[in-house]
Amino acid sequence: MYKEHRSFKEPSNLSDKVWRYMDFTKFLSLLESRSLYFTRADKFEDPFEGSYPKANVLARMLVPHEVPLEHREKFLQAMSGQADLNRQWPRYTAINCWHLNNHESAAMWRLYLKSNEGIAIQTTFQKLRDSFSMTQDDIHLGQVNYIDYEIDGFESGNILNPFVHKRKSFEHEREIRAVVMRWPVDNETGLNFAKNTIEHGLLMPVDMDILIERIYVSPNAPSWFASLVSSVVERYNLKYEVTQSNLTQQPLY
Repeated sequence: MYKEHRSFKEPSNLSDKVWRYMDFTKFLSLLESRSLYFTRADKFEDPFEGSYPKANVLARMLVPHEVPLEHREKFLQAMSGQADLNRQWPRYTAINCWHLNNHESAAMWRLYLKSNEGIAIQTTFQKLRDSFSMTQDDIHLGQVNYIDYEIDGFESGNILNPFVHKRKSFEHEREIRAVVMRWPVDNETGLNFAKNTIEHGLLMPVDMDILIERIYVSPNAPSWFASLVSSVVERYNLKYEVTQSNLTQQPLY
């Protein structure tokens, strides 16, 4: 179920459109499972996923003045172990990504589709948020913050902060992300990092009647593919509007 969290910033207008671009097989999986797939954070291509900026890492080595001299060595040892702990969290975090834009994105079509037979699901931030009503997991949703990992930093005491920050190189994504964590809790030892709670990802059930506002077919898809998408939607007794993208229409002079 959706749960607010101070690290996750909502758009100023909850009716802003969000998009998820996918190939046809992933679209079928969504209709069949009535679930969104959340990928484990360490399975993304970006090696910085879930990491901390340089400023945060260097700050760990600054011993606060209130730490007595005789305890400073232990403090530094504890801080050096923090990196090993932080390195674990992506294994227990799963993410589902969307693109915030009130218009279609030609760049997103190119980036996320392997062929012309692709789909874009369009909804709004509020509908995406409200669709997470069918799971016991806490799901946090908000905008990604793009920072310079060489000079910028963020609040280090918040375990979710690394998952709502990315490098400025990815700013074109304008990402909205939903995040769920499954801690490796052990009744005897507390946290057990030998335990897996997420293999590759998680299927999170969603209310399909709320989730999808409109379905767009790739601008370069053949007409038969658009008809196929419409017939598949009908077969699942869903009432979504299916529209072929007009990004390739001819200009007027």
